[in-house]
Amino acid sequence: MDARVQSYFQDLESKNKEIQYEAYQKVLTEIEKKVEWAYEVWDELLQELTSRDHHKRSRAAQFLASLAKSDPEKRIVNDFLKLWEVTKDPKFVTARHSLQSIWRVGLAGDEQQKLVMAHFTDRFMNCADEKNDTLIRYDIIQGLKHLYDEVKREEIKQAALDLIEREENPKYQRQYAAVWRHS
Repeated sequence: MDARVQSYFQDLESKNKEIQYEAYQKVLTEIEKKVEWAYEVWDELLQELTSRDHHKRSRAAQFLASLAKSDPEKRIVNDFLKLWEVTKDPKFVTARHSLQSIWRVGLAGDEQQKLVMAHFTDRFMNCADEKNDTLIRYDIIQGLKHLYDEVKREEIKQAALDLIEREENPKYQRQYAAVWRHS
């Protein structure tokens, strides 16, 4: 990892929230593409998934989801459940940011894509008792759309449409379907 990227990770620990946020944005930009240094931060990010600081949990989940494409050893397959747990975080904003980014794990390959799809499907079907279940379902449908837009696999689109069809409330069914209108 070069000194520039190292400084971004150091700045995430700054007491200044503006410096932290700028560093967060820079890391996200760096990891939009494959990087060689994923394993240099992997274990620390895994630890931060259970940090007392909800900002660290959220960032760690988002970073790991994006770093999955830079993971030739497929560590994410074994670590996925730790990452998935953050999508159920007690702090809803942390849970939501994690859920909104986890689709990126599916960009890493077929096995990772199947893992994401299975968890998305199960969560969509079984989140009715959760607080904010309609937002959770919306984020899942949106995540499937993002994944489809990147990999263009019809089974992803079909899975999303099948889930939308299962929504019993016509209002929410329309909202979820709107995500897919232009596909």
